[in-house]
Amino acid sequence: MSSGIKVWLYLTPALFFLVMFTYYPMVQVLWDSFFFKAYGQETASFVGFDNYARLFRDPEFGVAVKNNIIYAVGTVIPSLAVGFGLALALMESTRFKNFARAIFFFPTLVPLIAAAALWIFVYFPNIGLLDYYLAKIGIGSTNWLGDSDIALFSMMLLSIWKNAGFYMLFYIAGLQGIGEEYYEAAELEGASYFQRLRYITLPLLGPTTAFVFIIALIHVFTYVDHVIMMTKGGPIGSTNLVLYYIFQNAHEFNDAAKATTSTVVSVIALLAFSFFSIRTMERGIHYES
Repeated sequence: MSSGIKVWLYLTPALFFLVMFTYYPMVQVLWDSFFFKAYGQETASFVGFDNYARLFRDPEFGVAVKNNIIYAVGTVIPSLAVGFGLALALMESTRFKNFARAIFFFPTLVPLIAAAALWIFVYFPNIGLLDYYLAKIGIGSTNWLGDSDIALFSMMLLSIWKNAGFYMLFYIAGLQGIGEEYYEAAELEGASYFQRLRYITLPLLGPTTAFVFIIALIHVFTYVDHVIMMTKGGPIGSTNLVLYYIFQNAHEFNDAAKATTSTVVSVIALLAFSFFSIRTMERGIHYES
C-alpha cells in the first residue's frame, strides 16, 4: 500500500466527522436561510433573499449588531492588552510566577454560566461586592445591570476578567519563542526597554496577536450564556448581542428563517474579520532563515 493511500486512510475518520459536524451544518444553515416556514406550517417555501431583506429591516437586529461592535471593541482590545501585560510580567518561570499564572488563568476554567452567576452577586445593588467597596470611598449604590447606560460595560468587565488569563498563555509562549540575540543586539546599540518592546517584541509577536485576536473575536460572537443569565438582553435591549438575538428568534419567537439568516450573516462577518486581521497584523513581518 502506497504512503499516499495510508495518509488518506488515517485522515478519513477525522475528515468524516469534520464534514458531518462542521461543513454539512454550515451548508444546511445556508440552504435553510432561503426558505420561510410560518409557525404551524408543515412545509417551508422558497423565498430567496427575502429573509435577508427582512433581517436588515429589523431594527432589533441593528441594535444587536451595534451592541456587538461596542462589546467587541470593549472586550477584545482590553483583554489582549491585559493578557500581554501579564505575559510580560510573568514570562520568566519561577515558583511565584508559576503560581501567579495559575491564579490569573483560573477564571478561564470557570464555566461562563457559573462566572455570570458569580458576577451577579458582585454587581448586586447596595449589597454586592462592588458596591460594598465603592461605598468605602464614598461612592453611592449603582444598578450595574439594570441601568441601560452601563449594563453592557458591566458585562464587558466580566469578559475581560474571564479571558485575559487565557490570552496570557499564548503571549507567554510567543515571548519565549523570541531569540535573546535580538535583545542583546538592541542593548549593544543602546536601545531602551520601551524601544526594544516597540521594535522587537511587538513586531515579532504579530502572528501570535493575529491568532489571539481571532480567538477573541470567536469568543465575542459565541458567548451568550452570560446574557441569558444576567440580563436577557435588557434593559431595553442594551445588552442584546447578535447570538442572543439568534437565540430569541429560534427559541422564543419561533422564527427559524430569521435565526438561520442572522447566523449566516454572523459567520460571514466573523470569517471576514478573521481574514482581515491575519492579513493586517502579519503584514510587514519578516523572518530570517
